Amino acid sequence: MISAIALDLGTTSIKAGLLERNGVLSHIVVHPAPKISVNGGRYESDALAYAEIADRALNECITLAGECKSPGLCSSLGLCSQRSSFVIWEQASGKPVTPLISWQDNRGAASCEVLRAHEKSICDLTGLPLTPYYFAPKLRAVLQDNPGWRALLERGELLAGTLDSFMIWRWTGGKHFVTDASMAARTLLMDVWRQQWSPHLCELFGIPLSIPPEIKPSAGLNLRLVNGLVLQANVGDQSAALFASVSEDCTEALVNLGTGCFVVRYLPDEKVALDGYPHTLVYQDSAQHTHFAIEGTLNSIAAALAPYPVGECRIEDMAVDDIYCLAEPSGLGAPYFRNDIGIRFSRPVEYLTQRQVACLLLEAVIFRVARILEDFHRVSPLERVYLSGGLSELTCLQQGIAKCVPFAVYRLAQAESSLRGAALLAAGMAPAYNRNSERVEVVGNSEALLKKYLLWKKWLDDLLGS
Repeated sequence: MISAIALDLGTTSIKAGLLERNGVLSHIVVHPAPKISVNGGRYESDALAYAEIADRALNECITLAGECKSPGLCSSLGLCSQRSSFVIWEQASGKPVTPLISWQDNRGAASCEVLRAHEKSICDLTGLPLTPYYFAPKLRAVLQDNPGWRALLERGELLAGTLDSFMIWRWTGGKHFVTDASMAARTLLMDVWRQQWSPHLCELFGIPLSIPPEIKPSAGLNLRLVNGLVLQANVGDQSAALFASVSEDCTEALVNLGTGCFVVRYLPDEKVALDGYPHTLVYQDSAQHTHFAIEGTLNSIAAALAPYPVGECRIEDMAVDDIYCLAEPSGLGAPYFRNDIGIRFSRPVEYLTQRQVACLLLEAVIFRVARILEDFHRVSPLERVYLSGGLSELTCLQQGIAKCVPFAVYRLAQAESSLRGAALLAAGMAPAYNRNSERVEVVGNSEALLKKYLLWKKWLDDLLGS
């Protein structure tokens, strides 16, 4: 029996799947997303081509749902999207007037520098640092480059929204221009504590308050689409992954090791603060109760590891020297947000083998994750950590993290956490419903890795302070 259909609007791929009543995803359809062109700091792709591929994936899944002979049981749709990617389009025709501007795009950097004096008030309202990854700095730059668009947006002749808003607008025949609280929370325009657009933030970024879409809860939307489905859930991709993977008892954390890495946990108190770590509005349920988390990030670790034979590394191969490193080619993520520090070694490594360099990079990932979890543990004690994502298949990463943290570590056996989370939310199921995981057991003598972790922390602190 099918409970829901889910669609994941990813950066590199678009996925759809069917959620069965036992919480298992089946009949997963995957299509590559349009290629992103990179020109300096601009990351863009074809918005219309993206929408057409998403429609194709969704239609294929609808067909599969029909073949499952479950009429009336699979009309619910759950949507999750890459956060902060956006497009501007014509209200009359639906034609995009910009490319799909990726969350990776850096054109908002100048806007952030102009507003640096207001960083504290921005952070206090949004729970986020002032960086160009978010929607507001990029939209500010686009409007400065195209000054005539502001009046068109105010009159509603043009619409500007994150990717979910564009897709929902298309699927409802232009009747609904909406986003959900979790997506709105990553724009730098929403007061995260009131879950509404902030006049103060809109004024700072020079974006009229009338431009952003209506903010809806993440669940219980009940929006009928022209294809016959009913959109019941709309949520950011990382929020969906968290919903699928950990319970809300506030003693668990998720480490998703994919293209990048995010480490996230629910907050026991939404007002808990931890320097440098963004507050994440995970989702707002159908009763409009809002669920918060804190998040640490590692940037582009898959790209750092790709040239090296990481699959050959074992935990016994680690901590055999005193070279320390960082493995984030596009700059350190949260809590540091240092674009000036990418891949870094404490000493030259030209004399090392490819496998030895691979071990150093894996150590860097393990140590960064362990330090984030250590910080989270200080806020409120953790008891369990769950690993997900493609890189979590590396045994040495699993065991290294388990060795460096003082609580149990499990690897989630379930695939496609974001897709599954969107489907669970649409189907009204509980967080982490029917979660399938295995505990990571550390084998062999790995005490040297823990000792090196303590020395690596001092090296990193010295590097950041220099």
